[in-house]
Amino acid sequence: MLNPRFLFGILSLALLASLSGETQVVAQSPKAEEAKPATQNPSEHFMRIRKDSRGRDVALETSVTRYELTDKEGNRITVDLIGAVHIGEKEYFEKLNQRFEQYESLLYELVAPEGTVIPKGGGQEEGIPTNPIAAMQVGMKTALGLEFQLEHIDYTKDNFVHADMSPSEFSESMAANDESVLKYGLRAIGQSMAMQSSGQGGSNLGLLMGMFSNNKELRMRRSFAKQIKDMESGMVMFQGKDGSTIIDHRNAKCMEVLKEEIAKGKRNIAIFYGAGHLPDMQNRLTSDFKMKRAGQDWYEAWSLSDRGKNKPSSKK
Repeated sequence: MLNPRFLFGILSLALLASLSGETQVVAQSPKAEEAKPATQNPSEHFMRIRKDSRGRDVALETSVTRYELTDKEGNRITVDLIGAVHIGEKEYFEKLNQRFEQYESLLYELVAPEGTVIPKGGGQEEGIPTNPIAAMQVGMKTALGLEFQLEHIDYTKDNFVHADMSPSEFSESMAANDESVLKYGLRAIGQSMAMQSSGQGGSNLGLLMGMFSNNKELRMRRSFAKQIKDMESGMVMFQGKDGSTIIDHRNAKCMEVLKEEIAKGKRNIAIFYGAGHLPDMQNRLTSDFKMKRAGQDWYEAWSLSDRGKNKPSSKK
């Protein structure tokens, strides 16, 4: 018999998968589609599904991408963009914790009041929480057999620097930019319905079939990995009259903190944000900070293989 958490996880995954397909609809206008062939999605530079020699999905991976410059005093400054997927393997988060130790400053995302300290373990309580977003995360964790980022990333380290908006800043930005959660929700539902009616849906079927598989977690990971990769690029849907609060304005706040850290003399810095933020951050680093891309590593966030776990990181 399927337990309640697992069933809630299936519903959560089905809901998110139904909304993820809207990326292709919003990102390009019909005229743009006619003018040039499809190109690689920018988010794929920071999140990918690795395949084996036979074309089978092996792992969902996120990247650590380095940017560097030499300042007027001859100092070499490096900034690593570390893509985050908020639910992953325990080993994935352990590898990231090890990497975080090498930086003088680790800038992280969290819409929270200044001075907020995330306790070790994330402060999660047992059971399905009443908060709907937290409840959805619990369901997804159970259905996919994965772990929460907040449970395993140690935010209490001295080099961790909050680099995000406060709730009041976030709300003010949304209001000034003519944005609202309701508008986003209605837009996503409308695009999802269009996708389904045009025959481009089908991800939900894969999730439901996974319920009856001998290896439920693996089957659903394989089905949902493609959806979560698309959802990171689907952040384009969150647009107001002047970019988006969720991506553009929060990224701008992070870049302000980055400038402050560089001014303090920090030379080895990382930014730990959701992978959907990184294409815009890359543009800001190369245009505003005049940095050049200088290398990339990949870390395995989800194993999609039934032949045992793969090594958590690989070079590109």
